[in-house]
Amino acid sequence: MPNLGLFNYWVVIVLMMTGFYTVIARGNLIKKLIGLNVFQVSVFMLYISMANVKGGTAPIIFEGAKIYSNPLPHVLILTAIVVGVSTTSLGLALVVRIKEAFGTIEEDDIRRLEEEA
Repeated sequence: MPNLGLFNYWVVIVLMMTGFYTVIARGNLIKKLIGLNVFQVSVFMLYISMANVKGGTAPIIFEGAKIYSNPLPHVLILTAIVVGVSTTSLGLALVVRIKEAFGTIEEDDIRRLEEEA
């Protein structure tokens, strides 16, 4: 049986490259936002994976606890989730405005319309 000790890091790499590819290769602005969100989730998973301490407990002092997990990465990820939701909502609002102004959300069409104007 293969060692799955680093499985979550492989998942992070796959998600990160998938999100990055989606942002770079797609012309649809909604798909780009989805790619950004996938990339963000991979970064969240990376930080949470690094915070895991084998045999560690929550940082609450009680008898028998010798190793504690660091709570700081989890707190930072909670803040990053809020920022990610805000960024996504702003991006979607911009896409709506772009759709109203240009009639399309395809990057190539928007560039062509800009050149014609």
